[in-house]
Amino acid sequence: MGPHPAVAAIRLAVRRVLHDILTELNTTAGVPAATAAERAPDRAPGLPTAPLVLVACSGGADSMALASALAFEAPRLGVRAGGVTVDHGLQNGSDLRAEEVVLRLRELGLDPVEAAAVTVGRAGGPEAAARDARYAALDAAAARHGAAAVLLGHTRDDQAETVLLGLARGSGIRSLSGMAAVSGAGGRYRRPFLQVDRQTARKACMVQSLPVWDDPHNADPAYTRSRLRHEGLPALEKALGKGVVEALARTAQLSRDDADALDTWARQAEAGVRDARGMLECAKLYALPPAVRRRILRRAAIEAGAPAGALFARHIEEIDRLITGWRGQGAINLPGKVVARRQGGRLVIRQG
Repeated sequence: MGPHPAVAAIRLAVRRVLHDILTELNTTAGVPAATAAERAPDRAPGLPTAPLVLVACSGGADSMALASALAFEAPRLGVRAGGVTVDHGLQNGSDLRAEEVVLRLRELGLDPVEAAAVTVGRAGGPEAAARDARYAALDAAAARHGAAAVLLGHTRDDQAETVLLGLARGSGIRSLSGMAAVSGAGGRYRRPFLQVDRQTARKACMVQSLPVWDDPHNADPAYTRSRLRHEGLPALEKALGKGVVEALARTAQLSRDDADALDTWARQAEAGVRDARGMLECAKLYALPPAVRRRILRRAAIEAGAPAGALFARHIEEIDRLITGWRGQGAINLPGKVVARRQGGRLVIRQG
């Protein structure tokens, strides 16, 4: 008799990601293509040491399900499996919770396992600050242990919430594309569960008798994502019927495909709109489709020193008006003390 369907689903999702990681590592190392089954569990002489894959685990149902699936699949593919839990220090007893998660991960057979304590700042709001601190800790742990990748437990439900948040902010198509299955420097972060719903992950924990911790912040209405999860999405499903989460996740993938194509187009078009000195020519920019032109403008502003996280759609629209609605207006002030102005038919974007 096979595993419960929920357990089978999470294991399959993780197995696919591990296969991808091994294929990429082999390609980089110049190792001839081979199936993971042929190479595991006993690696042939001369092959690289078994790669390490870490799981970021909060102790919640999503990440515990992910940890259990990694612990099951990794040894079958010749991969070492470890885990990291981040103590944000935002709640009383968070250090004890982190110790409990470390114990649970070790009981699953993961090694190395560690808890990383961080200090959460205030920049960008509490959710953004906690996220920045968390990723900094995960980056440090991955570098310290030489991990090939870090698995994150974001589910299809998380993806749907991310799309709605982007929509509410009036962001562009890149924001609507949600979270990428592969992200971070060198593709460090992998999200195996973006096609797995939250209920499946929780069910997998239940049938495996895995203890889970429910973060009270996830139910705190003070947080935007919590209100969306407990009020916004249920209201949408009541009004529009079931299937909203699946539709939003599908929208994310379609938007990502479109955004990737437009980004590629913009990179290819950029050389053709610069003069011999590398200056952006307004007439040539004007001839481009708006979606392509604005990507070039955004890229130029970031290269000049504007922080990507502080550069919003309204900033790019103001720069764009220097090209499409030129009436002799003055310079545009951008984040990072970057200034954009039109001079002699050229667009000049530089710091102060």
